[in-house]
Amino acid sequence: MKITDVDVRVVNLPLTNPFTSSFETKTGETRTVVRLRTDTGVEGWGETMWGRPVAELARKLGAELVGASPFALEAFHRRHHMVPFFHGYLGYAALAALDVACWDLMGKITGQSVTDLIGGPVRDEVPITALITRADAPGATGRDLAQGLGEHAAKVVAEGGFTAVKLKGTKDVRGDVEIMRELRRALPDVELRVDPNAAWSVPDSIRAGLSLEELDLEYLEDPCAGIEGMAQVRAKVRIPLCTNMCVVRFEEFAPAVRLGAVDVIHGDVYKWGGISATKALAAHCETFGLGMNLHSGGELGIATAAHLAVVASTPVLSRAIDSMYYLHEDDIVEPLELADGRLKVPTGPGLGVTVDEEKVAYYAKRNEEEGDLTG
Repeated sequence: MKITDVDVRVVNLPLTNPFTSSFETKTGETRTVVRLRTDTGVEGWGETMWGRPVAELARKLGAELVGASPFALEAFHRRHHMVPFFHGYLGYAALAALDVACWDLMGKITGQSVTDLIGGPVRDEVPITALITRADAPGATGRDLAQGLGEHAAKVVAEGGFTAVKLKGTKDVRGDVEIMRELRRALPDVELRVDPNAAWSVPDSIRAGLSLEELDLEYLEDPCAGIEGMAQVRAKVRIPLCTNMCVVRFEEFAPAVRLGAVDVIHGDVYKWGGISATKALAAHCETFGLGMNLHSGGELGIATAAHLAVVASTPVLSRAIDSMYYLHEDDIVEPLELADGRLKVPTGPGLGVTVDEEKVAYYAKRNEEEGDLTG
């Protein structure tokens, strides 16, 4: 069984509402979609972060898969282990798109789910986090903003059954602290997190962290930049620290552990370069007694299914994962099952999702017209 064709497209899908963080407000998501086809007509699908630059690199790397077996994945990664060195996140993302498509092929060829191929299920559904941003209380400021977001979060939890809520923080440190206080008042029994995306200074992170200690947060994610800065905060603040920014490759794992900078590390199939790399990160976290969770970069159905397979087969991934899946207006696969704040893990062969090629074509056309969405 050999791969005979690699097709790469870029799609734009709208969000149901604007999504604001400390560095951008976006109304839609750009994703790169890969389809691999074999000489027997089996198709495998992958999806990854970002648009045209990633797609260009995925096409170049994908050309080397033509004539190869989808099972020869380790050799493919070894040949291209320097791609992330030269291309950074783009390299990891491009490799991950092809990696996931190969896993989808392997599952379909063998009649097994990706979950079964990478360890077998330890859970069959995965809780996801309700994501709250300042755009959820449009026009409000100050005290009204905090109260409005508290009310909004309570409504989201009541309607969606979520067990964890995460605020996307901003550069307004005091404002974020006040919002978190309102979230705790509104949601006394829900796990709370805040993620400013390293927008706070070390002194501000310490001050805010000390103020937030009484709220019993699950963790404080990337309040400031860098392993050194996070270590300074961790030495002063009794809230567990999580990162998706200062430990994003294996070379950064040991320094972070040595300095005691983090308690929880966010993995991501698309930022870490594939499914096996994310599983390896989980093994590292378990070995050193760290927690682990999954980051969300705006995954649609194909990419979300890959994340679900990883979580379903990895005991350490026991927290509600970040997922923007429920915030999209549409999808390019038949919708994944979401109930009571939990996504059902697909059980069919491969990723277990059915791609709607008409929707892929439609949203690829939107990318051609709009360009990549950057905010």
